[in-house]
Amino acid sequence: MANILSGQPTVDATNASVGGVANAAGNKPSFRITPDTYTTIDSLVKTTKDHVLPDLVETYGDQGITGFLKLTGAINAGGQSDQFDWWELGRRHSKLTYASADTTIDGSDLNVTIDVSSNSDVASNVQANDVVMDAASGARFIVKSGGNGTGTAAQVKLVKLDDSAVADADISAGAGGSLIKLGNMYAQGTNQPTAYDDIGVRKYSNSYMIVKGRYEVNGSQATNIGWVNVGGGEYRWFMKGEQEARAKFEDQREMMLLFGQKRDDATGTSEDLDDAMAGSEGYFSAIEERGIVVQNANANPMDSFAEFDDLILELDKQGAPSEYAMYLNRKQSLAIDDMLASGIATGVTAGLPGQFGAFQNDADMAVKLGFKSFTRGGYTFHKHDWKLLNDPTLLGAGNFLQGAMVPLMNVTDARTGVNVPALSMFYKEANGYSREMEHWVTGGGVLGHTNNGDAGTDQAAFHYRSEIGLCVRAANQHVMIKG
Repeated sequence: MANILSGQPTVDATNASVGGVANAAGNKPSFRITPDTYTTIDSLVKTTKDHVLPDLVETYGDQGITGFLKLTGAINAGGQSDQFDWWELGRRHSKLTYASADTTIDGSDLNVTIDVSSNSDVASNVQANDVVMDAASGARFIVKSGGNGTGTAAQVKLVKLDDSAVADADISAGAGGSLIKLGNMYAQGTNQPTAYDDIGVRKYSNSYMIVKGRYEVNGSQATNIGWVNVGGGEYRWFMKGEQEARAKFEDQREMMLLFGQKRDDATGTSEDLDDAMAGSEGYFSAIEERGIVVQNANANPMDSFAEFDDLILELDKQGAPSEYAMYLNRKQSLAIDDMLASGIATGVTAGLPGQFGAFQNDADMAVKLGFKSFTRGGYTFHKHDWKLLNDPTLLGAGNFLQGAMVPLMNVTDARTGVNVPALSMFYKEANGYSREMEHWVTGGGVLGHTNNGDAGTDQAAFHYRSEIGLCVRAANQHVMIKG
C-alpha cells in the first residue's frame, strides 16, 4: 500500500528555535519527514459505506384512528347555515307518570284523585272519558273529570272502568306510578272530544364547529436529505412531519365529532372562552342525552348472556333494527369472545354465527372488514375492535368507555319522509367552496410559497381547517358501553 503525506512535517526538537530565532548553538530550525507522518488511504478516507436501513419503523403500528364514521355508513353532505336542524317522530303512544304523594283513594266516591299540580304529564295528556290502565296492576280506569281542556283544574279523577270499588292494589299509590293511555269511551249522543294529542314530532339542532391545525418547516430543514425513506421514496424529513401533522389533525377532527359538546353560552361567565362559540354535539353526547347507556360496576365489561338479554329487552322497547355494529376495546371484545365460547360449548347460543345482512350476507366480506358476527334474540351483532379505545395515549389511558353499538339502518326523516342514514356528517360549503377539509401552504419563499405577506419569513406553514358537525338521528337506538 502506498503511503501519502498526511500533515505538516515534524520539527526537530534538537535544532528548533522559538519564533524562528536561532537557538543557542546558532542553528536554524530544520524539518524532517518521518514515517509517522504517513497514513494509509483506508485511514484517510473511509472506503466502507455506512449500512443505513432506509425503512422507517412504525414502532406502534398504524396509529390512525379515523374510519369509525365511514364504516358505520355516515354520509357527508354540505350545508349553508350556522346550524342544521332535523325532525324525529316520537312515540305514538305515551306513558303518563305521576308522584305517589299526589295520589289519594276516595272510598266514598269509588274514585282515584290525582293532584296534577306537580303532575303536568297526566294533566296535559288526558281528558274526560279517556281510558287509562295502571302499568303495574293492570287495573283500568276512565277519567271522570279534570285533565286537558278543563282550564285550571288541579285534579284528575279516575273511576274503575268496570264501575267496581278501587282497591289499594289497583293504583300505584305507594311508590309513584304510571298510567298507560288505552283510548276512550263515550255514551250515545255525546260530543266529539277536544283535539289535543301531540303527534310527537321533535325538532333537534346542532351547530358546526371549526377544527384547525398547523405545521411549519424552515428553509434549511426543507432542503435537508436524510438516510431514511419517509414514504414514497421521499428522503426529506419535513415531508414525514407534514404527513404526521395532517394525520393527527384528521384524528382530532374525528374525535371532536365523537366527543364534542354544546356549550352553555347563556351564562356569560368570565370563564367562557367565547360566548359566540356554541360548541357542537358529538356522537357520545347525543347518546348520553337521548340514547342507551350501559354501565357496569367495577369497570367490568358486558360478559354474560344475561346482560345481553337485558340490553336486547331495551332495544325492543326502542324499536331498534335487527343488526348492530359493535365497536369495542380489547377488554370488552375478549369478554364477548369468552362468553360466546362458553355458549357454543353448552349449546346455549343455538348457532351464533351465520347472519351477515349488513355485508350482503357474505361472511367473507364481514371478515375482510374485521367484523365477527353472532346472533342473539333475533338481533345480529357484528363485533369490531376500535383502535381509539385501545391506544394508551387516547381512550385506552383509562376505562371511561368500552364501546359503542351502532344500528345498521336507515331512518325516515319525519319532515321529508326520505330514508337517510342514522349518522350524517355535515360540512360548510357554498358555490364550489368547501370547508370539509381545507389545506393550504404559506411561506416567505420557502418551497416556492411567497403568499404570507412577509417575504422575510424563512419558513413554510402548512394549514388545515375543517368546519363540520354530526347529526345523530334516532339516538335512542344507539348504545354506549361505559366502564
